[in-house]
Amino acid sequence: MKQQTVGINEVPRLDKWLVLSVQHLFAMFGATILVPLLTGLSPAVALVSSGLGTLAYIVVTKGKIPAYLGSSFAFIMPIIAAITIGGPEGAMIGSFFAGLVYGVVALIIRATGVQWLMKLLPPIVVGPVIMVIGLGLAGVAIDMAMNDPATEAYSGVHLSVAMFTLVLTIIASIFFRGFFGLIPILIGIAGGYTFAVFQGLVDFSAVREANWIQAPDFIVPFVTYSPSFSWEIFFIMVPIALVTLSEHIGDQMVLSKVAERNFIEKPGLHRSVMGDGVATLISSFIGGPPNTTYGENIGVVALTRVFSVFVIGGAAVLAVMFGFIGKVSAVITTIPTAVMGGVSILLFGIIASNGLRMLIDNQVDIGKKRNLIISSVILVVGIGGAFIQVTDVIEIAGMALATIIGIALNLILPGRDQVKTSEEMFKDMSDKKDSAA
Repeated sequence: MKQQTVGINEVPRLDKWLVLSVQHLFAMFGATILVPLLTGLSPAVALVSSGLGTLAYIVVTKGKIPAYLGSSFAFIMPIIAAITIGGPEGAMIGSFFAGLVYGVVALIIRATGVQWLMKLLPPIVVGPVIMVIGLGLAGVAIDMAMNDPATEAYSGVHLSVAMFTLVLTIIASIFFRGFFGLIPILIGIAGGYTFAVFQGLVDFSAVREANWIQAPDFIVPFVTYSPSFSWEIFFIMVPIALVTLSEHIGDQMVLSKVAERNFIEKPGLHRSVMGDGVATLISSFIGGPPNTTYGENIGVVALTRVFSVFVIGGAAVLAVMFGFIGKVSAVITTIPTAVMGGVSILLFGIIASNGLRMLIDNQVDIGKKRNLIISSVILVVGIGGAFIQVTDVIEIAGMALATIIGIALNLILPGRDQVKTSEEMFKDMSDKKDSAA
């Protein structure tokens, strides 16, 4: 059995602490700034909100879960839709209500346990919905990779930059080891950015004009705007919280396996979900995208066996500091869409593949008619762009509609598989780990 290199509540030596925190910062950096770049929000604010959200999460979970929180990919399309309807402010209002959903669910879990949530969101529902998240964004990635944003027409130069970025990211993912193997996204973006400079796609004027120390463009209710409620945005954003809740449970199970502690029982899933909700609420108050636990940072924990929440907290503090460095924020805004398109081709595909992996890991039998029907309907409704026009201003569409229909089909159709308790799932993971060793 592998031992923890640094325990959960252990404080490393200062120099080691800094290096380990920087490693976590780089692991989440590429994906966290990608979400605001795709949605039109501020990358600097996203860094600040991820740092503050992570610190809040550590406090809510009593410093017992070594998890970093970053921008959620599940909310990319809902944020874009919400911004189209009500601007960035509308997206923040939707994010606020999504955060409240986490809080309500956390209180229910505390009162009734977690089993009902696992029955509501089994792998046969969550897996296809995660696939919808990735495949639904495929068109966005291809457009960014192929088209000149100025003319919205095909550009061979932009496509070459995107392909160079994609190939470099793949090479880094497969062949790089150690620290560099943990940051393939960042390596791909940096390499693609350099290539784009030589192709004449980068304008450095914003970097030259930016101050070294500069406050991000926060979006604060009652300060920069007056909040107004929209049912349409509500139904676009809130149902996605159900998807991220299921992903959150999966992350907690993986962390439990890695750390050999059942975090779902202690400090409890209700604390973890509440921490996620508080982080998302913080983001909604300053203009950042909703936050969620990050698989990239869980991978760092698993590889290094460094479980210290002080290391995670150090990364969070560094993220906040980065958000206030104007030159860094300006460089991020100069990244060409072709570079982000190249990285997105891989990332969005990985999201879809992770949905498929969830079905495989949980041994979901797609040959069973019930499962085949649920997964098929979710995929077509979600990717096909189906929507229900409730009123002139309320529309339930895409991923949100697919999630609701998937949950309904799972509850209605006969022949549901028995859902395991958290203790049984944790025991299964421990048994598999022991047999693998």
